[in-house]
Amino acid sequence: MISSTASEVNADDPTRFVYEEADGVIWGTYTGDTVVQGRFVGTRDDDRLVLMYVHALKAGPRAAGRSDSRIESLPDGRLRLVEHFTFDGDDTPQVSVCEELPTR
Repeated sequence: MISSTASEVNADDPTRFVYEEADGVIWGTYTGDTVVQGRFVGTRDDDRLVLMYVHALKAGPRAAGRSDSRIESLPDGRLRLVEHFTFDGDDTPQVSVCEELPTR
């Protein structure tokens, strides 16, 4: 994750996501920054991901919600996700940006 309107991103320990896909179904995990452990599941339709997620926060509580992401291609071939999301119980729109890590 490189940016989020929901919290300041820790550049030394950003939230890192691992995505899996089969036949348009998306699932995965994430951890880092403010998140102890997170899970998500959803669908992909062309360049759009629609997901539901839940995670445990380092501060103690749980957070859950829904997201709608646009997949973009970066000039170097990596992918960027621009995610519009809301937390359950709070309809305040949020936006985060994640970029694929460079291949080493």
